[in-house]
Amino acid sequence: MQKLIRAWVVLGLVAAAAPALAEGPEGSLAALSTQPSMNVFRRFAVERAKMVEFYGEVLGLKQLPSLTLGGGNEMILFEIGTAQVKLQATPAASQYPGGAVKDATGLRVLTFFYPDEATLTARLAAKGYPAPSFTARAGGGRAAMVLDPEKQWVELVVLPGAPAETYRRFEVGITASNLEKSRAFYRSFVGLDELPPVVDAVLGTTKYPFRHGDTTINVWSFGQAVPANKSSAGIQYVVNNVETVDTKAKAASVTIDRPLGPFGTGLRTIWLSDPDGVTNYFAQIIRRQPAAVPASR
Repeated sequence: MQKLIRAWVVLGLVAAAAPALAEGPEGSLAALSTQPSMNVFRRFAVERAKMVEFYGEVLGLKQLPSLTLGGGNEMILFEIGTAQVKLQATPAASQYPGGAVKDATGLRVLTFFYPDEATLTARLAAKGYPAPSFTARAGGGRAAMVLDPEKQWVELVVLPGAPAETYRRFEVGITASNLEKSRAFYRSFVGLDELPPVVDAVLGTTKYPFRHGDTTINVWSFGQAVPANKSSAGIQYVVNNVETVDTKAKAASVTIDRPLGPFGTGLRTIWLSDPDGVTNYFAQIIRRQPAAVPASR
């Protein structure tokens, strides 16, 4: 039972899994989802304590017990709504392409929502971070871009007086090399709900949102050839049938980064790549069947 509980924690589940979400486009994977959100992971090479401080005390995410992955590896977990932000120390992370959001393709931005600008600014200042420069945001509120200790981008959005559930959601931002290919991947293959495009003055481009419950993936492009960052971050979906994901990925000629197979104890996963190599991995809890009781004579 403890191993199964650990599997739930890895996936960001509560004890009672949420029902599958509404089915998306025909042939997509939306109907397989058992979590009303997506999880995201980031890798880092800087001091562990700085990352924990930033995502916990500065951003205000709730820290969960970390997981030991074997080989001395650890997954640091933070909860936001029904989802998790996961951090993993990786020495090679210091070598991944960085710079401005437009300077590399890949998962480049995490966006979080807050009710009060002054309180958020004070938390940053208290830990020695520069004061964020907030500007008006399309759709209301104010937004600022800041860097975490690994120099990965975080967007802070302040929406005073919004419904409480607003502050329990988050967004993921992907810089794509081919916008139409990326949009087709998240719309038609993954089956996310495509929302109307938004002109984003902070980024200086148009973003194309794709929603899955409490989480939104924003895809954008700056129309220039830049280095690819395929490793610093990725997306996780919790599903009820990874074999179907495997079958659909092969039928659609989607790149398989890590083939279908066991992952740790009690999980089966398949790791796919979007058109720019951003990891989209699908995980299923495998519940062990109770041992058969010998028939009495």
